[in-house]
Amino acid sequence: MVNLIGTYECKADAKGRLMMPVAFKKQLSPVLQDGFVVKRAVFQSCLELYPMAEWNLLMQKLNKLNRFKKKNNDFIRRFTAGVKIVEIDSAGRLLIPKDLISFAGITKDLVLSSAVNIIEIWDKDQYEKAIDDVADDFGDLAEEVMGFDDEINLD
Repeated sequence: MVNLIGTYECKADAKGRLMMPVAFKKQLSPVLQDGFVVKRAVFQSCLELYPMAEWNLLMQKLNKLNRFKKKNNDFIRRFTAGVKIVEIDSAGRLLIPKDLISFAGITKDLVLSSAVNIIEIWDKDQYEKAIDDVADDFGDLAEEVMGFDDEINLD
């Protein structure tokens, strides 16, 4: 399992290629040769870049869903819509497919942000807006998500 760290700004060229930040390339070096999957995010208008091993783990979970339940089939279809396999080329660039660039509203300036085991790819302005939008409520959100009941083990 990959645990990524960092948020980096970069630029996309006219063809939709971005130079993968060196810090991410170093963190991803054990899995670079396996390739990646890029897809639409579920909750934001950004993209998610999965190392292939992480994607395969997620697909194992999805594969356990009962396909004879309509909601499961609908979810799988929408979750995998627009999914593409991508690779980092010998020059260290990643080509983002045009349809996904359009979905995420990506222009020239990008932000690549680690999200535990994946990288989110954002248009810079949209990233800044998303961070600002949750800034006021982040304390409450952190408490709700991570504020488990105190369990002190004195052993």
